[in-house]
Amino acid sequence: MKVFSLLRAMRPHQWVKNAFVLAPLFFARAAGGSWSTDYHRSGGGDGDVRSALLALVAFILGSSAIYLLNDLWDVERDRAHPTKRLRPIASGALAPGAARAATVICAGGALAVGHSAGGEPLSVAWIVLAYMALNFFYSAGFKRVVLIDVFCIATGFLLRVIAGGVAAGAQLSQWLMLCTLFLALFLALCKRRAETDLLGVERGEHRATLGEGAYNVRFLDQMVTVLAACTILCYAMYTVSDETVSKFQTEHLVWTVPFVVFGLARYMLLVTNERAGGSPARTLLGGDAVFVGNCLAWLATVAAVLWGDAFWGGP
Repeated sequence: MKVFSLLRAMRPHQWVKNAFVLAPLFFARAAGGSWSTDYHRSGGGDGDVRSALLALVAFILGSSAIYLLNDLWDVERDRAHPTKRLRPIASGALAPGAARAATVICAGGALAVGHSAGGEPLSVAWIVLAYMALNFFYSAGFKRVVLIDVFCIATGFLLRVIAGGVAAGAQLSQWLMLCTLFLALFLALCKRRAETDLLGVERGEHRATLGEGAYNVRFLDQMVTVLAACTILCYAMYTVSDETVSKFQTEHLVWTVPFVVFGLARYMLLVTNERAGGSPARTLLGGDAVFVGNCLAWLATVAAVLWGDAFWGGP
């Protein structure tokens, strides 16, 4: 087995999506003002940070298992694709037998680590299992059904956030859950939009949802715009809600909204003008310096607001 080829097939550049698991921990610790508070859970870890990190590892393993399974099922189709033909299994760099074994190991490891992460009243392992089951059906056929495909992707992101909340013992904001849903749908449809340009007139041969009578550029552009607006609205409502102001003891989180607006606008520009967006993870990991810089500025501003009471003159 070629270890490097196996690692590539597990798509480590996509693991950044699993950072959504840590979002509840980030905001919970910001509200509590500490990163050392311990929670005892039956069958789980001895602290919220440890449990959240275990949940992150569980989703990394679970998503890797799904990527391997998807590539095994689509190997012939991938060989005819302009870029997917370079994937380890499609190119022959990784033997199918080794990929199958790795799939089983990753899936089993995901459930074991998820169990170690604990969680009450629902174990993280059950959420990881639901995530893998959802993606199993996605790979088996849901990805060929218009709209069902992107809602499966969005549900996967929601499950990540729920697992993070369960692991960290954090209460999840309804506004942030809606924001996650709309953002995930936005990214999924942006990917479909980028694929329509990349694959051209033969796009239907590579992805069923891009064929005749399925997604088209006009529909995708309209939906991407609507979902971007929904994401901005839900995030803005979260920052000014009474629950948020009371939890963090600050009204300044609203000043992070412009970064969200700019980031979504920049991403839409990349998708429509530069044929980016086919891989949100690659864009986030350095595909566009302006976009990455804006994300870092947003993160720094959030941190300054939540932990910088002295700077803002708060209590």
